Amino acid sequence: MATNSIKPFSTEEIQRILHHLQQPAVFINMTCDWPALRWTAENLSACLGDKLIRFRLGRKEGMNTPLFETCCSYVEAKLEHFLSWTRSQSGSDVGPFSDFPNAEYWAYADYKYIAILFQDQPSMFEDVKWSAFGFEGRNGRESTLWIGTEGANTPCHLDSYGCNLVLQIQGRKRWHLFPPDDTSKLYPTRIPYEESSVFSQVDVLRPDLRKFPKFQRARVHTVTLEPGQVLYVPRHWWHYVESVDPVTVSVNSWIELDMDDVARVDEAVSKAVVCAIKSVPSDDNADDWLNPTEDGVTSHNENMQYVNLAVRAWAQRQKDLQDPRDPRPAKRDASGQIRRNSDSIRESVPFSVPFGPHLIPVRCQQEGSSQTMEVTPEGVGLKFPGNRAGGSQDCTVSSEAAAAVRLHQAEHELSSDSAQCGARDCANQTSASPSSGHEDSRHTIITTNDLLDCLVHPDIISRVTELLLERHTGSLRTTAPF
Repeated sequence: MATNSIKPFSTEEIQRILHHLQQPAVFINMTCDWPALRWTAENLSACLGDKLIRFRLGRKEGMNTPLFETCCSYVEAKLEHFLSWTRSQSGSDVGPFSDFPNAEYWAYADYKYIAILFQDQPSMFEDVKWSAFGFEGRNGRESTLWIGTEGANTPCHLDSYGCNLVLQIQGRKRWHLFPPDDTSKLYPTRIPYEESSVFSQVDVLRPDLRKFPKFQRARVHTVTLEPGQVLYVPRHWWHYVESVDPVTVSVNSWIELDMDDVARVDEAVSKAVVCAIKSVPSDDNADDWLNPTEDGVTSHNENMQYVNLAVRAWAQRQKDLQDPRDPRPAKRDASGQIRRNSDSIRESVPFSVPFGPHLIPVRCQQEGSSQTMEVTPEGVGLKFPGNRAGGSQDCTVSSEAAAAVRLHQAEHELSSDSAQCGARDCANQTSASPSSGHEDSRHTIITTNDLLDCLVHPDIISRVTELLLERHTGSLRTTAPF
């Protein structure tokens, strides 16, 4: 049967949509002719053969704390081993997965750069066609591959750079997203440290509202992404992602934004502070604070070089973008992009994002509601816990969070000022904390990580970057009266 390649939006229309979108949204029928839709785990296994891929494994039981990557197990295995392990076939060769019963563990091959994975098969890059979204020349070379089992998840975090486009290929993934304005309610931390990722201390599925009371006011946007659909994640939106089917495959690409120039300074400053403090031996500095995705601890000299390079790159960018006829700083739109003269002309005509059957907004869930949004090829529907069609798993997350909120409210009101700053890598580190189990905050011991969570809080880092850029700009000016 012939595939209908007529897309609901032209590249110009979709660029204008992305320019105006201020919330996550799902694009329908934009990838019908993409060869990447054939990238099932089975087909990828045939393509990759004996190539070893690193998988992250985590236990399925919940702990009321995020399962960070520093607390996971890792194996290097062939996709063939992975698939045999997921099928639980007696006597099949599961390679290094043999030490991990699949009834107790999930597995995730995450952040796999397609340019590296298929470096011997560059024709595969062309199977991913982000040019359909107006990004000419962008394909699999600038994308990453994710392969997981049911329960495989990415801890709640925000990406420091760009916005995100995600294509679901096989199985379904459930996304829980929170707007940038909810950052304080997500209790940000840089431990474990990973460049370009700010983690949340909250287990968003099983939140500990005694420890993180402000989370009950966080505005969750939930959507289950189906094969063939593309999710747009705007800049700095927090997200927790979980696979809900036995095997899932997805591809994403982070799209650079003009505001990334400032974000690179933020990240360089954060890295310099975190490495400087965590590299010093002390009684409470024995945790695994560096994410496995990082190559190693860089020296303070190297980190200060990064800071200076980032500041100079920002200054050069400002110089390149400055209109010599207009001394005022370049204007930016709400998404962080530089507004050009052509934009002003284009924006003279009112524009409304064309939400409808081909573009579905991911809306905020009503407070205390147990319903979540399910995007299907036919449109949007509301799914309720326990409403299972054909044995498929519907979303129960909102009901769990709502129940936790109701329990918390039924007990007693906690002051938001009692929120703790400390990041805890794993459940055992939480129990080892001197302040664990103490309701009297007067006896809480401030740890190195507590201190860091305040020093590299996004709001603080943003202000430090602002001061650094002001200082750098002032140093470049010719002598002028003050």
